[in-house]
Amino acid sequence: MRISGKPLFHRDQRGDSDEKRKLYAAYELAYTLVDFGAAVCFVVGSIMFFFDAWMIPGTWLFLIGSILFAAKPTIRLVREIRLLQMGDAKDVAKRQE
Repeated sequence: MRISGKPLFHRDQRGDSDEKRKLYAAYELAYTLVDFGAAVCFVVGSIMFFFDAWMIPGTWLFLIGSILFAAKPTIRLVREIRLLQMGDAKDVAKRQE
């Protein structure tokens, strides 16, 4: 699938218009924050596993980190759908044929 002549998920999608660049940047920020949150959950959860009393909270942090890692592709997909909606969907559909 292509947007503005570029493949879906291509980095250059952010260069189309101010509105698209802002949207791209907002989703990249969300993606980075989720990625950072997941990493922190895994590091802290790993440390908690060294102590018997903290194993259950550590397990919860692993679960939360896993959910955050699972959210990452969703953020990217939603971003691409939003960018697609901002462009000419009919033109995109014609290019696919």
